[in-house]
Amino acid sequence: MIDYLILGGGSAGCVLAARLSEDPNVNVCLIEAGRDISLHTMPAAIRSRYPGRAYLDVSNIWQRLTAFIVKGATANRRYEQARILGGGSAINALMTNRGAPADYDEWQQLGAEGWNWANCLPYFRKLENDTDFSGPQHAERHGNHGPVRIRRTPAERLSPFVKAVIKVLAGQGLAHKADQNGPWEDGTYVGAIGVSEQGERIPTSVCYLTDDVRRRSNLTIRTQCVVDRVLFKARRAVGAQIIGSDSRVELLTAKEVILCAGAIHSPAILLRSGVGPAEELNALGIPVVADRLGVGGNLMEHPSIAVSALLTRQGRTPFPDEHHEQAIVRFSSGVQDTPVGDMHGAILSRSGWHSIGYRMGTIFFWVNKSYSRGRLRLTSKDPQDEPDVSFGMLSDARDLERMKQALRFGAQTLLDDALSDQRSVVFPSSYSPRVAKVAMPGVFNGIQRGLLSALLDIAGPLRGLLIHGSVTQGVTLKKLLTDDQALTEFVRRNVGGTWHPSGTCRMGRVDDPLAVTTADGRVIGVEGLRVCDASLMPSIPCANTNVPTIMMAERIADLIKAQPF
Repeated sequence: MIDYLILGGGSAGCVLAARLSEDPNVNVCLIEAGRDISLHTMPAAIRSRYPGRAYLDVSNIWQRLTAFIVKGATANRRYEQARILGGGSAINALMTNRGAPADYDEWQQLGAEGWNWANCLPYFRKLENDTDFSGPQHAERHGNHGPVRIRRTPAERLSPFVKAVIKVLAGQGLAHKADQNGPWEDGTYVGAIGVSEQGERIPTSVCYLTDDVRRRSNLTIRTQCVVDRVLFKARRAVGAQIIGSDSRVELLTAKEVILCAGAIHSPAILLRSGVGPAEELNALGIPVVADRLGVGGNLMEHPSIAVSALLTRQGRTPFPDEHHEQAIVRFSSGVQDTPVGDMHGAILSRSGWHSIGYRMGTIFFWVNKSYSRGRLRLTSKDPQDEPDVSFGMLSDARDLERMKQALRFGAQTLLDDALSDQRSVVFPSSYSPRVAKVAMPGVFNGIQRGLLSALLDIAGPLRGLLIHGSVTQGVTLKKLLTDDQALTEFVRRNVGGTWHPSGTCRMGRVDDPLAVTTADGRVIGVEGLRVCDASLMPSIPCANTNVPTIMMAERIADLIKAQPF
């Protein structure tokens, strides 16, 4: 008999499987739709601390998942989400930032009782082994014994472009500071990243599901199994129906079911299982188990835009395989009703795996604390059909204004004369569908990028024409900075996400009609069913969401252990 059936082997699912199976008296089964990766089987693109190929490899993602990005959009885009053991931690940018303490105090204010900063900090410490901040003087804020090993890129391996940008930003009043996970302040920071002693990626399928953990007799890991739905007896979850790689349908029974399929697929599974807005379920012929209006709502993301520069030979990194998101800038927009540090810029030493990307430096901006909300809905009750995902980005005027501000900020920074030795042409950029298409790994794209790179190297004063003709399709910074309407249209057309979906099964009070779970992840209105992943977040934190998700899984594991069946 399975005690804990964990549906989804992403960042959170691997953590829960490792922590709950510490008790030899309980049987844990972990189900994942993608393939297994371990310390011994990680392919080179995933193992590398330069992550520019891993998230573009279609074998690592849900290939049919698309999303409408902007409110009112008529065309959807591919939306990369991991389909592999370890989830986002296996293909993301390796960043290990926590966000602002105020993010978690806000969760409690929004009804997630117990999720304040004081209660979350011990779990951030528990998960990490921060090799740069060890010893008793750092013990209040940092951990040194957790599974996630954290370090920062050494100064000697930072690219000339990144160093020069940090210096320019210091001149703008954004001082350089040592610890991105220290006091929440504006400034520049060398980014904290999660890598092994060998400098390799450590997804949760490796650092939590170690060889020793995988050998536990009370832990079963099953991959390449799609979850159809949770099975109920009356209002109690009793297991799940899954579909194996051979298309065979199987029913698994368990004392408790825990959904860890992420902010897109956890609500989709709940909806297929009969938990969600009754009107939507009835329209699809799905029997209603619990009418919860909030399932699939409150969908959040960090909207993004970028400014790039064509690098001179002096500005290019001499370490092309080094982690590329080498530093970050945190700043405050000053827009009304926004918090301190509400803006984030990742300073990239290179902007892609290909030869063009190697010749481009970028500040990739996102709104750290976004307010626009979207929703996802089922398109059918077939588990092979992806849900309809609509982020509604920029529907809140504050998000649009801050995206425009970010582009101006980036232009001012990269056009500074102090960068003239490191860069030539400066231009607006984004991760648009067109860019995503040419960025896909492959021989043909590699050859194309190589030819364009050779032209750029010899183009001299014609580089600007070549960039604006082949990359920006005629859009120039000069036009955007002198025409507010053109800037607004550019941002609306080119805004992207950061692959940080969250909030679709949010925690809250039992009497909140839009809450999906209580603060311990229990789904309201049923028994024996929990959720544990980024979908629980009542509001989006000012951070890459991977480490906050791991923190949540660590804390919920303890809550589960304290409340046995």
